[in-house]
Amino acid sequence: MDLRLPRLRRPRPRRALAAAAAVVVLAGAGTWTAVASDDAPEVRRADRVMATGDGVRIDTSFFTAGPEGRRPAVLLGHGFGGSKEDVRAQAEDLARDGYAVLTWSARGFGRSTGKIGLNDPEGEVADVSRLVDWLAARPEVRLDKDGDPRVGMAGNSYGGAIALLGAGYDDRIDAVAPAITYFDLAEALFPDGVFKKLWAGAFVTSGGGCARFEPELCAMYERVAESGVPDARARALLEARSPAAVADRIDVPTLLMQGQTDSLFPLGQADAAARAIRANGAPVGVDWLAGGHDGGDPETGRLHERVRAWFDRYLKGDESADTGPAFRVTRTGGVDSTDGQAQLRGASADAYPGLRSGTRTVELTGREQRFVNPAGANPPAVSALPGIGGSGGLSQLSSLGIGVSLDFPGQHARFESAPVTRDLRVTGSPAVTVRVRSTSDDAVLFAKVYDVGPDGRQQVLPSQLVTPVRVEGARAGKDVELTLPAVDHEVREGHRLRLVLASTDLAYASPAAPATYTVSLKSGLTVPTAPGVTTAAAALPAWVVWLPVAGAVTALALLLTGRRRTAAPAPDPDLADVPLQITGLSKRYARSADRYAVRDLSFRVDKGQVLGLLGPNGAGKTTTLRMLMGLIKPDDGEIRVFGHAVRPGAPVLSRVGAFVEGAGFLPHLSGRENLELYWAATGRPPEDAHLDEALEIAGLGDALARAVRTYSQGMRQRLAIAQAMLGLPDLLILDEPTNGLDPPQIREMREVMIRYAAAGRTVIVSSHLLAEVEQSCTHLVVMDRGRLVQAGPVHDIIGSGDTLLVGTVTPVEEPLAEKVAALPGVESAVRTDEGLLVRLGADGTAPRLIAELVRLEVPVTSVGPHRRLEDAFLTLIGGSA
Repeated sequence: MDLRLPRLRRPRPRRALAAAAAVVVLAGAGTWTAVASDDAPEVRRADRVMATGDGVRIDTSFFTAGPEGRRPAVLLGHGFGGSKEDVRAQAEDLARDGYAVLTWSARGFGRSTGKIGLNDPEGEVADVSRLVDWLAARPEVRLDKDGDPRVGMAGNSYGGAIALLGAGYDDRIDAVAPAITYFDLAEALFPDGVFKKLWAGAFVTSGGGCARFEPELCAMYERVAESGVPDARARALLEARSPAAVADRIDVPTLLMQGQTDSLFPLGQADAAARAIRANGAPVGVDWLAGGHDGGDPETGRLHERVRAWFDRYLKGDESADTGPAFRVTRTGGVDSTDGQAQLRGASADAYPGLRSGTRTVELTGREQRFVNPAGANPPAVSALPGIGGSGGLSQLSSLGIGVSLDFPGQHARFESAPVTRDLRVTGSPAVTVRVRSTSDDAVLFAKVYDVGPDGRQQVLPSQLVTPVRVEGARAGKDVELTLPAVDHEVREGHRLRLVLASTDLAYASPAAPATYTVSLKSGLTVPTAPGVTTAAAALPAWVVWLPVAGAVTALALLLTGRRRTAAPAPDPDLADVPLQITGLSKRYARSADRYAVRDLSFRVDKGQVLGLLGPNGAGKTTTLRMLMGLIKPDDGEIRVFGHAVRPGAPVLSRVGAFVEGAGFLPHLSGRENLELYWAATGRPPEDAHLDEALEIAGLGDALARAVRTYSQGMRQRLAIAQAMLGLPDLLILDEPTNGLDPPQIREMREVMIRYAAAGRTVIVSSHLLAEVEQSCTHLVVMDRGRLVQAGPVHDIIGSGDTLLVGTVTPVEEPLAEKVAALPGVESAVRTDEGLLVRLGADGTAPRLIAELVRLEVPVTSVGPHRRLEDAFLTLIGGSA
């Protein structure tokens, strides 16, 4: 069934009129390779170079898999500064899912030639039409009519913008799924007439320098960077390269995925796109993910699955494809006091609420206040730091409960609310009206709303976002309505909201001339609450893939009922709610009276914990887990699960799920038959299997009816997690669950463990990936040579750490290191290969250090705690790993 909306033919860019004649596959440039993945269909890849006719050559790759025949196509664009290789993994996955996928390196990137045009309609956008022409001639691609292939476009950031522009300029594009991208590039880089200097500079640097851009773009950047003020010509140049310029032409099904931690392209960009495209009558889905250009979790696996479902519906015509809710937001940050569930989960609504839904007014207090814009706008306030937040510097500090925003005295005004009387969920853009006067003609202000703790000192700037505003004609006084950044943030009962108006911000250009601003309140703070957005119970996502493991271990233990056993000790009622208590556990090696794999091991695991079992090879971790699962008997000591002693075949093992040593599936049976057979072997009633929940987790769709031997590795992993979750066990054991997984899959598995434990269950994980354990686990047990070394909460074992590692672009010279060491609150500063190792004194703080580093012009790329789990682990085991 054709689900496309009726559309009018749209004009293409002038160069695109000659696209068919200009596309040339250079002789000898096409090469075929095969990409194998276990039992998955073989992916065929063809690399070719396309000549555009204007001297530019575009490097492309074409991916298909499975049997011959026509199928829908997908164009995948890459992010700024990247190349086609960045999207290869997603291209291969889509090819296995039945699409013909074409990737390419945009002009000026990868092996493609030409100047960077920031998605110039005459350059990069015209190239898209040429690529569509090429797809229309391929025998593998389904056609809607001659010259018109069924094709969708997806991509992140720069690649997301070209997807929207492609849909606006070429009516042959049938569906798009852009992520963390812009709708109006002029507004993104010049918000309300204020120059976003750090991000603009990052664009130029990551592009290879100004000379790599089209001359008019380079001249524009140099002009604005020198003056600090974007002019009308600069704005017009970027507007012409924005999807907003063709907003009335984008009328295809659009999935907009935007980052919450993104000071480059904030949520307002996706909001503008959603309103414009929906006005054209097209289906629109909006998804606010946890990450963004400033860091956080990019949720790669989940978003790729949602993109695939979107294209299944609107390219393949699969009406049963679940494209998700009209609006979804990922909520993070601990446990929601309203329902006790972990906040690392999705909230959704049947309709997109926009940024001003369900507003309520929060009254603010504060007298009229004066503050200065210092000469040279220095020192600047600190909010987001492009290039530092992404790799974890600021996010690591935030995870330690350290505020990272900084406002200097005398350079800001602040107004504060009374403590809120109940939890307040802010979803959208708050707004407030203030009156501004200035001793200069124009004033530049930076507005932000902090969440202030009950003690009045701890304050959090949600997503590190600010709103810049240029107030023209401020000398005579002017009322200004400020729209604050869109966020999804919960203000706890007893906390206050603090509105701050600052004269400077490190990320933006402020007037160099000194001035005095006077600000007073004209209204309360209106806060959007989006009442139609509801948070579901913490369910495990269907797109998560885990390590292939032997889910049949528990069934094996339960089937050993014919083995002769000694009488089990009576249950201990005092431990009835304790998932695991190990006391004096020992296991000798075979034929040895004095050599132990595990010796005198004791520890306890409580409900809701994610416990990491750590130790070097030979520490006894696997032996401990095998005794826990009843697969081998201890020589001494006792294991109790919920008060019951563990023996082979013990009924309490039905409350334990385990992944160890490879998956146990019968290849000739279907996925569903494997699950049903496994559950039948346990001897438990079918209704206790919670099979529907397990199948939802698996996310295999029609593949459940196919033989497992036809499954790809990822499909086997999904089936394995469904098998392990049958019966929703109270205690889940994972032995090296990240082996063979790529970083996005590891991140998704981390979310699953956290959510699973947040529902009141318990997870024990043995892993060598210490950085992952540090982020996933609440508690640790460290073993070495069979003995317990230390047990306790992660933060206790790691330690608070008063040493920060400051990463720098270039090595720090000794004189500069000495200046840092002499700063107030700093005890020492030592040069390292990565930058500086700074030890803070009792009165030292990370925000103050960051501000001083900026003042000293230290080329900072990251700031984070130096002591990591790896350091603590190596200290505990004495280097025996």
